[in-house]
Amino acid sequence: MNKLFYTVFSFFPKRSLGMSKITATILSICLLLAGGSAMAQQGSMSEPVDRAKILTAPGVFGAFSTYKIRYEYYKLSSAERKGAADEVMAVVDKHKDKVIVDAYLTRGFEAKSDYFLRVHAYDAAAAQAFLLDFRATRFGMNSGVTESLVGITKALNYITKDKSPDLNKDLTGTTYSGDAPRFAFMIPVKKGAEWWNLTDEQRLKEMETHTLPTLAYLGNVKRKLYHSTGLDDTDFITYFETNDLGAFNNLVLSLAKIPENKYNVRWGNPVVMGTIHSIAEVVNTLSVGQ
Repeated sequence: MNKLFYTVFSFFPKRSLGMSKITATILSICLLLAGGSAMAQQGSMSEPVDRAKILTAPGVFGAFSTYKIRYEYYKLSSAERKGAADEVMAVVDKHKDKVIVDAYLTRGFEAKSDYFLRVHAYDAAAAQAFLLDFRATRFGMNSGVTESLVGITKALNYITKDKSPDLNKDLTGTTYSGDAPRFAFMIPVKKGAEWWNLTDEQRLKEMETHTLPTLAYLGNVKRKLYHSTGLDDTDFITYFETNDLGAFNNLVLSLAKIPENKYNVRWGNPVVMGTIHSIAEVVNTLSVGQ
């Protein structure tokens, strides 16, 4: 019971074990107020999304967007830009129970962008809500979107235990063992009609050929696939993390040499490379140089 309950209770004489209707009504109101206060406190302490779970679950939406900061942003004072960075962090905190946000610094690597964001959510509308609030900050308003892609994660389509057991064992039996990745790549891929008109068996054979040369790089290049057909103007968003750029280059070369590559009508365009940071680091670096 809260202080309000005790204050009201002590107002009434204790000469009777009975309780008038007025007294009971007032006490009921106090209890409702106390319960409402507890619920409000609980709601304000929402738990953030479980990062490990959302990054491995199927059916999760991924929104990728690259941004170029407008020149006018740097006409603001240092204090204003610091305030703009703080606005972004407030938005991240507001949406932490619905989305996780990863940030990458591309300035120095890319001509058309300074940074990119990768937003995960179980509900695509939650990712959109975050991005709307982000764009409403002064930092967001001064960031022009140069690329935007949406995809969804799925379980393996081809290299499964049932369809390709040996390859599946090799694919799932090796995990990343290199140093903490410092670099990330985002590469969209679109297939032509010829690919989609292959039989399931033909596509499985192509994907087995695709998978074989990648096995040698499982230990030093992380990868994640997002399906975009019907959601965007591409079919897949391929995402990589690594600390070994030479290994990544060799991985891409090996994939360029396989027959399945001839079905691509878009590969990259853009290929986006960035260094991995927290969103606070990216926003502060681009705002006040910290």
